[in-house]
Amino acid sequence: MNKPFASLAKIAFGLALATVAVSCNNAQNTTATKTSNDSTAAASTDGDKIVYVNSDSLLANYEYFKDMQTALEAKAKKTQSELQAKGNAFQREVADYQKNAATMSAEQRQSTEERLARKQEELGKFNQNANQSFANDEAQEQEKLYNKVSDHLKGYATEKGYKYVLTYSRGNPGVLFADTTLEVTKEVVDGLNAAYKKEKK
Repeated sequence: MNKPFASLAKIAFGLALATVAVSCNNAQNTTATKTSNDSTAAASTDGDKIVYVNSDSLLANYEYFKDMQTALEAKAKKTQSELQAKGNAFQREVADYQKNAATMSAEQRQSTEERLARKQEELGKFNQNANQSFANDEAQEQEKLYNKVSDHLKGYATEKGYKYVLTYSRGNPGVLFADTTLEVTKEVVDGLNAAYKKEKK
């Protein structure tokens, strides 16, 4: 069984947060009255701001991601336990056969060996199917996570007037330097957790 979350924390936040480019409707409003005063110029500059989210911190504090991890880990443990039980039972049958083979007829040995071969094949298929099922569940959960964060960021960025929300991660530093005044991780996490809390009710 693959170790759960070898990929989640890393791949899930290759999350095309990576550049969730969001059009700034307010900044691009063609019907707005054009003025040349300083306050309007400042607002326009602010509307073009690029901000970033620390994906490590977001994942560590997003309650949906924590619950998703817990659910997948529980499924992985249950499947692992089932695999272990089936494997142990098969090993006992093999040991019994080896112990009694000398006293069995040639026909009994052949029949038992064929039965054990079928069981071994079934066990291999069960193992393969279990791993595939877990991989599918993990992929689906990653997609849900991506959609939740991406959808939230689109609304958040439009509301705030940001054109780009970038992501930063210590393990995958696509952004080599970022002014900490541009970080909006806490705001984003607070918004995500508030939305998730409503969903759970």
